[in-house]
Amino acid sequence: MRVRAFAKINLSLRVLGTRADGYHELRTVFQSIALHDTLTIRASRGPFRLTVGDPACPANETNLIWRAAARMWTAAGRRGAPRDLAIDLEKRIPMQAGLGGGSSDAAATLRALARRWRVGEAPVRAAARALGADVPYFLEGGTVLGLERGDLLYPLFDPPAAWVVLVLPDFGVRTKDAFGWFDRFGVAADPRVRRGADTQVGPSINDLEAPVVARHPGIGRIISALHRQGASQAAMSGSGSAVFGLFPLRRDADRAAKGLASASRRTLVTKTLNRQNYQTLAAT
Repeated sequence: MRVRAFAKINLSLRVLGTRADGYHELRTVFQSIALHDTLTIRASRGPFRLTVGDPACPANETNLIWRAAARMWTAAGRRGAPRDLAIDLEKRIPMQAGLGGGSSDAAATLRALARRWRVGEAPVRAAARALGADVPYFLEGGTVLGLERGDLLYPLFDPPAAWVVLVLPDFGVRTKDAFGWFDRFGVAADPRVRRGADTQVGPSINDLEAPVVARHPGIGRIISALHRQGASQAAMSGSGSAVFGLFPLRRDADRAAKGLASASRRTLVTKTLNRQNYQTLAAT
């Protein structure tokens, strides 16, 4: 069985404060994009094995794929640790980029093993919430408003399809660091945001951007360059370090990607996915 795990960008990300559980209160708009990892799931005698093509990505119990497999094994009524199963991960979504690769891999594992072991929807959704704040989104896809930790989800109307230029610096940003910098540097979003002032897709605002740019000024220069290249929206995605720009035409996206590539960063062109396309492609 081969399944795809698609990346996301955050069309907006507002940080409203800190919660009692240690997480931050968020209001974010997720958007699926066509960039994806590929998981190959197969029978294999003996203990569960995870292999990863990217040596920087762990292939042990710290990987969300492993943890997702363990939760589905238990949800299927099986005892002990998972076994007689192997997963091979072909990694395309860069790590520490704010594109949700690890969370999407986990969601893809939950979906695939739930089908394989006949686990119902409720245990899958419970496992997604337990694995991480972004994981539930990847069971939905498309354009979705995320509240609370980002895991209280409200599907939005999908905007027109757009070409996405991703600019990927040669460094990553840990999510924990980005939020820590915000806590020391940032200011919580206007309280009006709580009341729905930005539920629709509009200009990109990312409250984590300023504290990250303060430490990595090159991210700010990339955002400015994307606007100069004609992007309709440009911002850092999630906690960074990836930056995205949206373009209505493929030729404009290709031109911008070519112009922004350098020795210290790479670029790629992909496209947005609406909810229907996401759910169809993620299921195959």
